[in-house]
Amino acid sequence: MTTTLEELSLLLSAPTETEQLEFKEAKNQFDQGKLCKYFVALANEGGGRLILGVTDGHPRRVVGTAAYRDLTDLRSKIPKWVGFRVEVEELVHPDGRVLVFHIPGRPKGTAFELDGAYYMRAGHELVPMTADRLKVIFSEGQQDFVERIALDDQDGSEIIQLLDTQAYFDRVGLPYPAERRAVLARLAVEGLVVDKRDRYAITNLGALLFAKNLEQFDLLKRKTPRVIVYKGRSKLEPLSDQFGKQGFAVGFEGLIEYINAKLPSNEVIERALRRTIQVYPEVAIRELLANALVHQDLETPGRVMVELYEDRIELSNPGLPVIEPQRFIDGYQARNERLTDLMRRLKICEERSSGIDRVVALAEVHQLPAPDFRLGPGQTHAILFAPQPFERTSREDRIRACYQHACLRCVTNQVMTNASLRERFKLGDDQNSTASRILRDALERGLIKPADPESGSRRYTEYLPFWA
Repeated sequence: MTTTLEELSLLLSAPTETEQLEFKEAKNQFDQGKLCKYFVALANEGGGRLILGVTDGHPRRVVGTAAYRDLTDLRSKIPKWVGFRVEVEELVHPDGRVLVFHIPGRPKGTAFELDGAYYMRAGHELVPMTADRLKVIFSEGQQDFVERIALDDQDGSEIIQLLDTQAYFDRVGLPYPAERRAVLARLAVEGLVVDKRDRYAITNLGALLFAKNLEQFDLLKRKTPRVIVYKGRSKLEPLSDQFGKQGFAVGFEGLIEYINAKLPSNEVIERALRRTIQVYPEVAIRELLANALVHQDLETPGRVMVELYEDRIELSNPGLPVIEPQRFIDGYQARNERLTDLMRRLKICEERSSGIDRVVALAEVHQLPAPDFRLGPGQTHAILFAPQPFERTSREDRIRACYQHACLRCVTNQVMTNASLRERFKLGDDQNSTASRILRDALERGLIKPADPESGSRRYTEYLPFWA
């Protein structure tokens, strides 16, 4: 592999480092242990390049490196250190010597480890892979959960009785075929059923989405969503506890209606007419519910839970996310690609990565506290809070809202300022010191950074999220 100076120049201009690209200054040396960790982490992310002798912050420039002068010796030692070969080349740049390491991707279904740890990239850090991430890797090459058979050896009439086929055709906007065989042929194309020459099998995908009653599928009946309503702000007094029965696509609208009926609402008078408005925007609830359904770990026992409290809604799903919660707004990586794709075509899910963006934007428009995304033991939680006066919000609420506001501005090609943050909180022009205090807290947490580090003005400083 040969990297030209022209190609290096293009790499230097890349807006950000990625899972496949890492720069390190390493003017005099670079620790062997850290070098090996980067080899393993980049290989586990699919392979890429580690470049020494270049500053890793913008504007990137070549500073040269004196590390690893004997490349022949280095090439022979790398396989002993990490267990696989890494190509390394030396570039003579006008501003100094540059080393480019070409790291191969890991074989499918395996992950590389170093001293018992399976490393991966997490922002600027190298961290051990989560158990969920390793499980996904080790299951590569095996039949996907949604492709497995949920119920075998059924005739055509039994399929029609078990699955709401009308709902499928209504959702995709197609006329319902006059002949049963044409109905089943379409379901087979979607992977909802498997045609076995006059007998059929229903896949997990078909049952999860279109079952009239998931209790008829032994391995899936515990995947139906559950809605619990509590009195007050704790779990001490449950008022109702309802389990769903239908597949996700069939029962989605009914589930949304049930949740909305259990939520508090306010009455407002406009032009002498009384109108009821929901405390929580319905679109935000739809997005969070759809997100929980499609991003759950289907291999993990458990179901999507919706818990309604006096002051919040909590949605949880089994499994930890494949990307860190702080990157939910700008990042996207589906856990269940086929399920997500079909849910999108059924108009239940939004386009890629836009769902959480919309939830955060709606929270701002409706002046709700910033949504919170938390990780529990083997679970992912999304929390939507009821309206609360700014004076009663906590410091943590304000910092989280500040970070999410910066993310939302960034993904729409804007920057956060003191003024935009005041608008987010509906603060007056005379409260710029309050906004400045929140910005300072978010800066100290490392959640945001100045767009121009050289700017001397605090009031007019523009800010970006830390990952931008």
